[in-house]
Amino acid sequence: MATMKYKPTSPARRHMAAPSFDEVTKSTPERSLLRVLKKHSGRNSYGRITVRHHGGGNKVKYRVIDFRRDRTGDSAKVIGVEYDPNRTAYIALVEYEDGERRYIVAPEGVTDGDVIYNGPESDIKPGNTLPISAIPVGTMIHNIELYPGKGGQLVRSAGAAAQLMAKDNGVAQVRLPSGEVRIIRLDCKATIGNVGNVEHDTVKLGKAGKTRHLGIRPSVRGSVMNPCDHPHGGGEGKSPIGRPSPVTPWGKPTNGYKTRNKKARTDKFIVRSRHAN
Repeated sequence: MATMKYKPTSPARRHMAAPSFDEVTKSTPERSLLRVLKKHSGRNSYGRITVRHHGGGNKVKYRVIDFRRDRTGDSAKVIGVEYDPNRTAYIALVEYEDGERRYIVAPEGVTDGDVIYNGPESDIKPGNTLPISAIPVGTMIHNIELYPGKGGQLVRSAGAAAQLMAKDNGVAQVRLPSGEVRIIRLDCKATIGNVGNVEHDTVKLGKAGKTRHLGIRPSVRGSVMNPCDHPHGGGEGKSPIGRPSPVTPWGKPTNGYKTRNKKARTDKFIVRSRHAN
């Protein structure tokens, strides 16, 4: 995929870079796989805003994605690759031999007419889903399960790929895009290849309006407020925060604080932390 650049006919256009949608081959979604997606604008069941800066945005419908790939031994033909407004990756509409249609996360290189398979006997080619026990070491994979049968939960965003590093004693070591090396059971499934739309990170929105289309509302810096409105406010000119770390308007750490239950740690599954040098 390539990105489209524009002539600087306005300040918004000057640095804008939009996707060219070269991989997209189908423009209308499959109606049977659409679901209504209700907006909540950051409000909880009491109507109180619990997540700020959410609201508005374009009306979208959810596409039901098959992350489980549980039709073992069946082949499916790719009908088309579509844009999905709910995720950075593209999705592919596939049709099984009995006529059932499903959406999958579109791997790079998979296009109309390709045939994909699920099951341990499948070939090692992009789009096929196998148990990790049947995948050779060194293979690039995505849509990885954490629990057998639950469906892929890891490595599903545009351009992402993990690498199978080793297999031993019923578990595998997988290097995730963050650099973390994690232990995953061999009976968990994964899909061969890396996710498509690899140049998604080169897209530049160019103007504030596109952010509003995504449902993101403006945020005002605390440092430009008054002391009565924000802990960072006040002072003559540009003033420092005046405390060790930035906080929210209510004095909570902006970057979050540790809430993890030590009794339910999953560190034992992490071989190498993503924070390691």
